[in-house]
Amino acid sequence: MRADAERSVRAILEAAEALLAEDPNASMEQIAAAAGVARTTIHRRFASRQALVEELAASAARRLARAVEDGRPDTAPPLVALHRITANVLQVKSAWGFALGLPAAPGGPADVLHRDIADRCLALFARAQRDGLIDAAADLDWVRRVYYALIGEALHGDTGGTDPDTLAVRVVDSLLYGAAPRSRTSASAHAS
Repeated sequence: MRADAERSVRAILEAAEALLAEDPNASMEQIAAAAGVARTTIHRRFASRQALVEELAASAARRLARAVEDGRPDTAPPLVALHRITANVLQVKSAWGFALGLPAAPGGPADVLHRDIADRCLALFARAQRDGLIDAAADLDWVRRVYYALIGEALHGDTGGTDPDTLAVRVVDSLLYGAAPRSRTSASAHAS
């Protein structure tokens, strides 16, 4: 795709995220206007509204996958990777919440990416378990589900605009330590 076409698609997807988050029934014409492109441009790039929504979901999933990869889940020490990934994911999810909340078409690009992200998360938790950060008897799929829920709560419960690194510390500390007493310096603070 040429650079100007890529910019148009990016503008359309960003406008779609913003508009559909506020009004899920926003029209293609409204999205085109918000993106600053002609109505014909949006129709040329996306055959239907459904095609636009599917690409929006796939694009957001790709951003999420990059956020995970940027945290170096396979090579960084598990605690460092967990903190970085959590901060990265919080940033992406706060910017692309509508698209990431869309149900992924089974077997579609977004679905494949989300399953890959879940697998990478489980692999990271297995490394953390081997390092003694997670109990050896813990069900890692359950830990992953709790982790996802904590991220969701961090996003929905934070109306004060707390920065992603601070929220990441809260999420990781809650995941690893719950509400149990611990020393004044948490392990995830060392990850920063």
